[in-house]
Amino acid sequence: MERERVVIKESYITLSQLLKAVDIIATGGEAKWFLMENDVFLNGERETRRGKKLYPGDIIEVDGKGYEVTDEDR
Repeated sequence: MERERVVIKESYITLSQLLKAVDIIATGGEAKWFLMENDVFLNGERETRRGKKLYPGDIIEVDGKGYEVTDEDR
């Protein structure tokens, strides 16, 4: 599966911030409901915590699409 790179400038990003950054949800408040109704995987494990911290190297899968958190733009 091809992954879209999500470049962060801080040391981490929360799962809800990532979902918003890649236009899966419109507001951070939607994250709770989205995570209850959809399968989201962090490094292969189901994740439901909207405040979960994601670090460079983490892989998120949502609806058959992959996203890789990175701290550099390659």
